[in-house]
Amino acid sequence: MIHRPRTLILGIGNILWADEGFGVRAVEAFHARYETDDDVLVLDGGTQGLYLVQFVEACDHLLVFDAIDYALPPGTLRVVRDEEVPCFTGAKKMSLHQTGFQEVLSAADLLGRYPARLALIGCQPLDLEDWGGPLTAPARAAIDPALSAALRVLSEWGVACRPRAEQDMDAARLLANDIDYHAYERRAPSGVADELGD
Repeated sequence: MIHRPRTLILGIGNILWADEGFGVRAVEAFHARYETDDDVLVLDGGTQGLYLVQFVEACDHLLVFDAIDYALPPGTLRVVRDEEVPCFTGAKKMSLHQTGFQEVLSAADLLGRYPARLALIGCQPLDLEDWGGPLTAPARAAIDPALSAALRVLSEWGVACRPRAEQDMDAARLLANDIDYHAYERRAPSGVADELGD
């Protein structure tokens, strides 16, 4: 029997701290727009830290969305690969989840189950201090380019992604309990919510 590589598409971050939620919002958007095969898992990793080891050690290919401080203009995307990824997840710690994710990768390595292919799609944040605030405009604008970058990486890995039918997009929710993008960001300050409502 031929083994098909298992792929994990993971978003990490904290939606309660403005642009810290970029990774979660990016993976949420990916899941709403694209269908994948059964050997692909799309997961909101939030701030779960070491609880993610079981998912990382079970995959052959790992694609991560996250907010990363590259010291670049806000909203700038950067894609890093393979051995570079752990360096960037801890280059400048912005929150507890980044240290936790470095530990996840280290634990998977120690267990001898490190992903064969690894890619990080990171967005330079503008604001990480707005408790309960939405993504800033530069981070919101980076979501579509981040998804395009993800599709390119996944295509290189031989992972098929098919656009969902428009009528299926609402049903394909990755987050529930009013923390999905539109329900949560409706509480955004006046003007921002209108911009997000399309």
